[in-house]
Amino acid sequence: MATVPDNPPLSVVANGGWRDYLELTKPKVTLLIVFTAVVGMVLASPGWVPLQTLIFGSLGIALASGSAAAFNHILDQRIDGQMKRTRRRPLPTGHLQERQAVTFAVLLGAASMAVLLKGVNTLTAALTFCSLIGYAMVYTLWLKRATPQNIVIGGAAGAAPPVLGWAAVTNSIDPNALVLFLIVFTWTPPHFWALAIARRDDYAKVGIPMLPVTHGIPYTRLQIVLYTILLVLTTLLPYLTGMSGPIYLIAAIALNARFLYFVIALNQGRRSDLPMRTFRFSITYLMLLFAALILDHYLLFV
Repeated sequence: MATVPDNPPLSVVANGGWRDYLELTKPKVTLLIVFTAVVGMVLASPGWVPLQTLIFGSLGIALASGSAAAFNHILDQRIDGQMKRTRRRPLPTGHLQERQAVTFAVLLGAASMAVLLKGVNTLTAALTFCSLIGYAMVYTLWLKRATPQNIVIGGAAGAAPPVLGWAAVTNSIDPNALVLFLIVFTWTPPHFWALAIARRDDYAKVGIPMLPVTHGIPYTRLQIVLYTILLVLTTLLPYLTGMSGPIYLIAAIALNARFLYFVIALNQGRRSDLPMRTFRFSITYLMLLFAALILDHYLLFV
């Protein structure tokens, strides 16, 4: 009697469903990107965010983020198939074919530009397009494979959403928006390097020069601590520049204390689970930090 293997090969082709297309957009990442963009819209508005800007700005940025993520899946499908963390993505498993993913990514990108040009403004559309290209092409296609500083340099694309949100409201690039950019920019290395430590063997296997692969885990741990200290200082800027008030400051101090606890423990190598715990907390950290900006803004407004 024929038996079915417990772990069928990943090359088996299945019909792609909506969940596979959704996975191409990296929905959790997209939600975080849209949230930080909305924070930019909120802080740029003296009162409530104009409804049209909120709806079309969020939608356009979400579509662009999904497009960039889909292109990332396409360009990384070979290495994704060799890494434990990514080997069950739609393209390595054959749930979707490359031409389907390319069509989907192009349509999302085109829809994003149409929404932003028609419903928001040209500046936001242009900045969003540059961010899309920066992540999907410059980072994924070149930086990721070229240098261990890939996530530092490429972090500029991921830090752009608050600027996009601000531009959607004001049709300008404001210095305060650049403060929000700096927060996300300095947050990105400790956030991603914690994951890179946890997945070091995977990255080494596929030849991606992440910092733990090229310089070792102890050096990466130290860099995480140093970047987190820089992040702590950067997160004080909204209060020091008068963009936010005491509610945000209290939240920032508490969140920074917790983040420093994680990265110092990680640097001391106390437990093997700390890299992933630090990575997961860093996401919660950014969401709560930006939520505090919204809360502070509207409580002061009311």
